[in-house]
Amino acid sequence: MSLGQHLVELRKRLMIAALALVVGMVAAFFLTDPIMHLITEPIRIVAETRGEEGKVEFMYATITGPFDMRLRISFAIGILISAPIWIWQIWAFIMPGLTRKEVRYTIGFMAAAIPLFFAGCYVGLLIMPHVVELMATFAPEGSAQFYDALFYYDFVFKLLVVVGVSFILPVFLVALNLAGIITGRGILKGWRVAILVATLFAALATPAADVVSMLMLAGILIVLFFAAAGLSMVFDRNRAKRAAAILGSEGSA
Repeated sequence: MSLGQHLVELRKRLMIAALALVVGMVAAFFLTDPIMHLITEPIRIVAETRGEEGKVEFMYATITGPFDMRLRISFAIGILISAPIWIWQIWAFIMPGLTRKEVRYTIGFMAAAIPLFFAGCYVGLLIMPHVVELMATFAPEGSAQFYDALFYYDFVFKLLVVVGVSFILPVFLVALNLAGIITGRGILKGWRVAILVATLFAALATPAADVVSMLMLAGILIVLFFAAAGLSMVFDRNRAKRAAAILGSEGSA
């Protein structure tokens, strides 16, 4: 294909992906009520805990705040709902330029990365209430707490995305192993650094006083690291067996 044909193809793929995103946003707009109820549950728990000691409210600082909040949630959920379509459009545009081996590795990478990302988001959703409730305990007795809706939204979804992305990092280690850049033993040798990095990341992603959430997140990341190292060592062993079989057949010939 010429450059012009590639640009036409890219435009078609982008239009399909954008249309899927818009449809997903429209569908997600009707789901904003249960989602807002879910992510604001910690605020209601804080309000019940404090009782008459201080006022706790979820507030909108602007006239268009409620609509902006629903629009942001619709956009985030719309991206997730339409993910199979826009991921396929990206894949269909790139796939003709890949070899059969690269196609197989890419499919395996996507099949592992997507579930791990959603698993990380779920773990972030489990951690989030503990973070909100713990931070509320630092408010002086008798003080009022007002949670701005847009700032609260940014906090929740950034936490989910950061934890979700951290769950994908071990998949990159396996991808580097499949590409022949690093061996499984090489990955395993860095276990001390991996534990330190996982602990530091968990400490930064969770409040300093929330030890339970920090240990839970760090423990999951460490398990994923060792799983990636073990899987890479299995791949190395299989490659070594194939190489030995090829050398044996050539020797006998």
